[in-house]
Amino acid sequence: MEEQIFKILERNKRVEMEKAWETSLTRRGIIAGITYITACVFLWQIGIEGFYLSALVPTGGYTISTLSLPWVRRMWAELKSKAEKTRKR
Repeated sequence: MEEQIFKILERNKRVEMEKAWETSLTRRGIIAGITYITACVFLWQIGIEGFYLSALVPTGGYTISTLSLPWVRRMWAELKSKAEKTRKR
């Protein structure tokens, strides 16, 4: 029994760490940086003038989408909670 509890606690720690990583600013910054570099290289390769500024568009889009996701997730959770309560009645 103790071994099972220990395994559950270890799993919970791992899940919490993965969740922290998924929502961290570090992860968002790394992905935004990779997006910017990839867009710069692509735009430079196809000959776009001012590629370094144009590469800000997809990077900005990604950044804005990550900022709006917590708000969207809260709305989704509220709607799902209401739907489940209605179904149980």
